[in-house]
Amino acid sequence: MTELQSALLLRRQLAELNKNPVEGFSAGLIDDNDLYRWEVLIIGPPDTLYEGGVFKAHLTFPKDYPLRPPKMKFITEIWHPNVDKNGDVCISILHEPGEDKYGYEKPEERWLPIHTVETIMISVISMLADPNGDSPANVDAAKEWREDRNGEFKRKVARSVISLISGSPIEKHGTVFPALYPPIAGLLL
Repeated sequence: MTELQSALLLRRQLAELNKNPVEGFSAGLIDDNDLYRWEVLIIGPPDTLYEGGVFKAHLTFPKDYPLRPPKMKFITEIWHPNVDKNGDVCISILHEPGEDKYGYEKPEERWLPIHTVETIMISVISMLADPNGDSPANVDAAKEWREDRNGEFKRKVARSVISLISGSPIEKHGTVFPALYPPIAGLLL
């Protein structure tokens, strides 16, 4: 796959997402002159601890996409077993194609060139709803999710969601997030 073919494919996928938006996320370019760096906003899935949150992330595509997967990094702070403390997302669909040297994943669970931004985002939304505690990127979050899901884990997730919906603009990592809902912080803590 040439860089030109890769760029055309990314342009087509972006146009498709703009024409036919998918529930749960929106996507666009970070810089209109760079098709390889996208920004996504993910709505916390209903009936999960992340409900009510809006989470900003970046997708960085390799020049030979779709032969290799993009990297995904949450910009918004998020407490999740499959997101490391730097915000990097660790799920099978974003792992390089081929055999897993550790034997945790089957080749068909890993990146395949048939995946699109839409399938990636649906997988990430599913990850928010149902973390994989067996292959954590954040060991502390995974331990809390397994041992104290309705206690400390829930409180840490709620804190990140509350900071986004507190009724005041929040600045994190140089990004200002507008107030999304009236203040409800006191109701959840």
